Amino acid sequence: MKAWRIHEVGEPKEALQLVDVPDPEAGPGRLVVRVAATPANFPDVLLCRGQYQMKPELPFTPGVELAGTVVAVGEGVTRFAVGDRIIGNPEFPFGGFAELAVVPEEDAYRAPASLDDAEASALSIGYQTSWFALHRRTQLRAGETLLVHAAAGGVGSAAVQLGKAAGATVIGVVGGAEKADYCRALGADVVVDRHREDFVDVVKDVTAGRGADVVYDPVGGDSYSRSTKCIAFEGRILVIGFAGGTIPQPALNHALIKNYSIIGLHWGLYRQYNRAAIEACHEELCRLADDGAIRPLISERLSLDDVADGVARLGDGHTVGRLVFQP
Repeated sequence: MKAWRIHEVGEPKEALQLVDVPDPEAGPGRLVVRVAATPANFPDVLLCRGQYQMKPELPFTPGVELAGTVVAVGEGVTRFAVGDRIIGNPEFPFGGFAELAVVPEEDAYRAPASLDDAEASALSIGYQTSWFALHRRTQLRAGETLLVHAAAGGVGSAAVQLGKAAGATVIGVVGGAEKADYCRALGADVVVDRHREDFVDVVKDVTAGRGADVVYDPVGGDSYSRSTKCIAFEGRILVIGFAGGTIPQPALNHALIKNYSIIGLHWGLYRQYNRAAIEACHEELCRLADDGAIRPLISERLSLDDVADGVARLGDGHTVGRLVFQP
């Protein structure tokens, strides 16, 4: 089979090589999946650079989520059979940027029929992260105001749609006119181009000075610190990640004085401590997709040959929305 492999870490265009490798076999508790679609995610960039928290043994194929069809099952697999259409999180060294991938049974989920392959492939990491943030780490309520940073990105775009599905007023912050158009297409009520406007002023104007009830922040740095200037009484700031490269140092006295909460989310820990919660989350996401309340918005559908270029553009910040590769 053809697969993109990393033999030496570095920037994506140099690290990723398209090679022929033997087809994988289905070990115990594993599925071999014929890949139908794999999105580009920022962890794939970090894996190329050797900067991700997991450091797989070289060589390996990245690609952290996919949609596809089961072609073989290993000993002990009971939930899936050959021919099933699934989405899931592959296991290194056989990641999703290949014609075939290996997915542990516990990291595989049914693919909703309401979504095509590209859309379904983008339903796991970003949407589960945002669902856990908005509905488990806090409880976003109808009528509240949700401020989403990096609202045209992978997790941010999911937060916009899930916020709207919950009945919130959603303010999306993006960088540039093209990303602003994408964010509007996602359904955001108000879109702020941070290159042209100050989101603090916009939030105060939209909420008549009250501020945002929930802030969804996968960026960190200045995005976090300025969000504290427009957080509402009893507001909640969700710390999702630090894509901006700077980890903020919260002023806890400020959280006390303004009476807001700072809430962290590490979605991956639920795979370790509470897989039942992940299963329940996936079923809720499928229901929302089947009802038409959410639908991953794919900005580019590319071929398997385009993986190195697409992941490189994602790492350089030159992409808008979700990029999905289809063999």
